Amino acid sequence: MAGAYYSTVFDQPVERVWAAIRDFGAYTVWVDGVDESGIEDGKAGDTVGAVRSIRMGERHIRQRLLAHSDLECCYTYEFCTPPPAPLANYRATIRASPISDGNRAFVEWQATFDCAPADIDHWSGFYAASFGTWLASLRAHLG
Repeated sequence: MAGAYYSTVFDQPVERVWAAIRDFGAYTVWVDGVDESGIEDGKAGDTVGAVRSIRMGERHIRQRLLAHSDLECCYTYEFCTPPPAPLANYRATIRASPISDGNRAFVEWQATFDCAPADIDHWSGFYAASFGTWLASLRAHLG
C-alpha cells in the first residue's frame, strides 16, 4: 500500500477552518479549478454514505463519504467510480486540529492507495502536491 501526505498551519482558528471544509459537497467554495460540486440524491454534506459529484473541466469524479466527525474535525472518503489514475483502494482523510499557540489550526490531508510498485513515487508525489495546492486554495478562501 502506498500513501501521500501533506500538512500545513493556518493562522485561523480550527473552528473557522473546519466550518469552511466540513461540508463534503462544498468543494467549489474552497478548491480552485472545481467547476461543479454537489451531493447526489439530496443528502447533506455530512451524511456518511453521501456521494460527492465533482466536475473539473472534462473530468467527472464521484467520491463517497466514509466517515465524518465534527468532534475530531475530519472526514474520510473514497472514489466510488474508478479514480482518474491507475489506482485502487484509494482512501483519503482531511483533518483540522487546534494549535493552542496563537489560536491557529494544523491541517493534514493524507491518502492510502494501491498502485503498481513502479508508480508509487509518482502517485505519492502527485497527491501530496495536489493536497498542497488544494489547501493553498483554502488558505486564499479564508483570506
